[in-house]
Amino acid sequence: MKLEKIELFAIELPLKVPFIVSYHRYDVMPSVIVKMTTECGLVGYGEAVADEHVTGESLESTISVIRHLLGPLLIGRNPMHLERIHDEMDRAIRDVPAAKAALDIACHDLIGKKLGQPIYELLGGRYHDAFPVTHVLSIGEPEAMAAEASEQVGEDYTAVKMKVGVDVASDVRRVAAVRQAVGPDVPIRVDVNQGWVNAAKTLQAMRKLEPFDIDWVEQPVKADDFEGMLEVKGKISVPLMIDEGVRGVADMRRLTMMQAAHKVNVKLMKCGGIYPAKKLVHMAEMSGIECQIGSMVESSIASSAGFHVAFSSKIVQSVELTGPLRFATDVGNLTYDLPFIRLNDRPGLGVDVDEDVLRRLTTDYYEVGGADHVAR
Repeated sequence: MKLEKIELFAIELPLKVPFIVSYHRYDVMPSVIVKMTTECGLVGYGEAVADEHVTGESLESTISVIRHLLGPLLIGRNPMHLERIHDEMDRAIRDVPAAKAALDIACHDLIGKKLGQPIYELLGGRYHDAFPVTHVLSIGEPEAMAAEASEQVGEDYTAVKMKVGVDVASDVRRVAAVRQAVGPDVPIRVDVNQGWVNAAKTLQAMRKLEPFDIDWVEQPVKADDFEGMLEVKGKISVPLMIDEGVRGVADMRRLTMMQAAHKVNVKLMKCGGIYPAKKLVHMAEMSGIECQIGSMVESSIASSAGFHVAFSSKIVQSVELTGPLRFATDVGNLTYDLPFIRLNDRPGLGVDVDEDVLRRLTTDYYEVGGADHVAR
């Protein structure tokens, strides 16, 4: 089995409502869909959702690096040779994890389809039967966030994750409003996305949030401030999760050596795909650090890839892969049995990609291994 052609679709996924975090507002979600075709006619799909603030990539840079460097590198290769593929991609260019993730996911989709197995069977087999799906609240006014949380809990969501990180005073008001709206028994997770900047502001915020029984707090300080994370961890009673601070093996090694957080949010877009994500999960497990599999608000393609990692990993205790629920139109058909997600047993990713929808959402198109560029 050899790769014959790689197609790149630059798309804009329409959001039902804007998604707002501490560092950006998204009205649509830019994404790069990769379609790989082998000499024997098998087709696999991957996805890259780049984020300048987290992965250091943009949609344009992702297309360029796949089109001119990584794509040509993979043409003629066997997608099953994942260790070699990742080694050669890493030798060709540092970082660019979302670009590498798109190719990695498509390779896994091809392998699963070739062997007639879902991807989770290739990663150690299914361990979990289902995961509860947490509703994610983007940043808004306290009253609006409270109303949305109450509505979603009424629709049987079992937990709420709040995006905060504007300033301590207004963030405390947001959490207080949501806690009052959902009652004392619904878990509330608080994701700061680095917005409190340092340990001092974080400790100030956490003292004020003590009455509201937070389930955990995520990445309150700057991504590379492991010392700040460690200080916060030692002075609060709430579990601490690191996200943007862990991108690859070097960051995970630093985390495990310092024990700077109780939990880690592993994302395929940050680390380069399914294959490296599984390595990070194993590293965390050996150090007793609990894992979550998260996302950059991805379509059914990359969301499904993340679920395969989660379902095959004992140490993964939560998931946050809700992109398909946020889109007015999606390119795939990943289905949720709300408030849970359960994977099917179809080969590869287990999702169908609607080529008509994909083309309708496409703003630019490229080929590697065929005709080079067709702009739309």
